[in-house]
Amino acid sequence: MLVRDWMTPQPITVTPDTPVMDALKLLKEGGFRRLPVMDGDRLVGITTRKDLKDAMPSKATTLSVWELNYLLSKLTVEEMMARPVITAAEGEYMEDAALRMQEHHVGGLPVLNDAGRLSGIITTMDVLRAFTGILGMREGGQRLTLDMPDVPGSLERATGAILPSNIISVATYGGENGRRRFVMRVSGEGLKDVRERVRATGIDVLD
Repeated sequence: MLVRDWMTPQPITVTPDTPVMDALKLLKEGGFRRLPVMDGDRLVGITTRKDLKDAMPSKATTLSVWELNYLLSKLTVEEMMARPVITAAEGEYMEDAALRMQEHHVGGLPVLNDAGRLSGIITTMDVLRAFTGILGMREGGQRLTLDMPDVPGSLERATGAILPSNIISVATYGGENGRRRFVMRVSGEGLKDVRERVRATGIDVLD
């Protein structure tokens, strides 16, 4: 599961000298939250809707309409953009990009190709699409959560118990106190009594 498979390709961009009001208009019309900032073919920054809105004068300002319009016409993206830019690579794993987003507390990363050029953008929404895709949420079936010893062979034991039903997806978490939980989505033959079959082998079925 690579970034290139889930990113939004060819994102809309702005330049450092783009007026803030023009950038806000692009965000509103496009229904997105961030804009990579390009100087020619070089990525030099990124700006978000929040950054740009924070640049707007307070409603309590005593400036006249003329003064406000003048100030806003002079305010550019360069003054509000974040730099240096935290990026992702097309060929890296989605989970690595998601971890970087979490570590840096950002909601999106511009994506660079092998030549170092901007080719897309990955956001928390894309991470959620990937997550639900991996878990087979749109493929129907039933969800099982199994609690098992965190030892080699546990997954094999679980899959054997689930047969003849088909396993759509598998995820694990835990690993504490010598136990691990397996979250599976299953479908097909034998689905009606799959929980009873699994429990009959001594595996704890939590839901």
